[in-house]
Amino acid sequence: MIPKILVITGPTATGKTAAAVLLAKNLNGEVISADSMQVYRGMDIGTAKATAEEMQGVPHYMLDVAAPAESYSVARYVKEADACVQNILSRGKLPIVAGGTGLYIDSLVLGRDFGAENGDPALREALYEKYEQLGGEALLSELSKIDPARAAKLYPADKKRIVRALEVFYATGKTITVHDEETKKLPPRYDAARLALSYADRAVLYARIDARVDKMLAAGLIDEVRALLSAGVPASCTAMQAIGYKETAQFLQGTLTKDEAVETIKRESRRYAKRQLTWLRAKPNVEWYLWNDSQNWPKFRQKTTQFLCANGLK
Repeated sequence: MIPKILVITGPTATGKTAAAVLLAKNLNGEVISADSMQVYRGMDIGTAKATAEEMQGVPHYMLDVAAPAESYSVARYVKEADACVQNILSRGKLPIVAGGTGLYIDSLVLGRDFGAENGDPALREALYEKYEQLGGEALLSELSKIDPARAAKLYPADKKRIVRALEVFYATGKTITVHDEETKKLPPRYDAARLALSYADRAVLYARIDARVDKMLAAGLIDEVRALLSAGVPASCTAMQAIGYKETAQFLQGTLTKDEAVETIKRESRRYAKRQLTWLRAKPNVEWYLWNDSQNWPKFRQKTTQFLCANGLK
């Protein structure tokens, strides 16, 4: 039997953490974060990382597992989060995956195999060096002779994807196109009941996003980013490209005014929420719970009971 897990997702600022904690306490569960930026240490305010008070004693996993200067991959997330899921299941508890990074959630639920991404570091490094020496056009041409279907989807500047596609082929003898098709045919690793949170009125969602940005600034976002930069974290690294961090770094470096940075953070956060909604609406078997003007938690508990029972979680 495929193990059951609960997924709580949705766009930013919709109460995913609070919902996960509430249901964890009711269902004997523990929470696994599915947020691509909450994995980084020292990035708390701008990622809205749950505080000890907000966790209410419920164990949370996949927070603070990487240094901010690291380039954290979805393959690493799947490996580490899957170990957390297995640990929770082994103790008779319910894993609750909560977050808004759809790729992380889908990859974990499907048990996606990332092939050579977990393979030979020497081969990967050699391919990166070859890319630097010969250029993207040359390596994309090489890939087109091996895997024309994948090459047609890439551009010469897509260094990481070109290298990965070549690495998969040279490490396994299969093209990444074949590898991905085989992966899609595999049954999912987990039976996931997916609950998505949002607001009935998009304007309310956007207003809450703007208010959360103001709250982050009041809580010390600028000082948090200043501390990261002072500690030697490059402004160009993956973690510092996160919404809120990139713009704040630009303000500290003098390329944006504070007002410009704040407005850009709000705008990009709203755009990100829109992309999250688009991603989720394309997914089948998602149970939506839409807030009105405020988050009514007693009503949430009441309305989600039927969903949980139907999925064998209550």
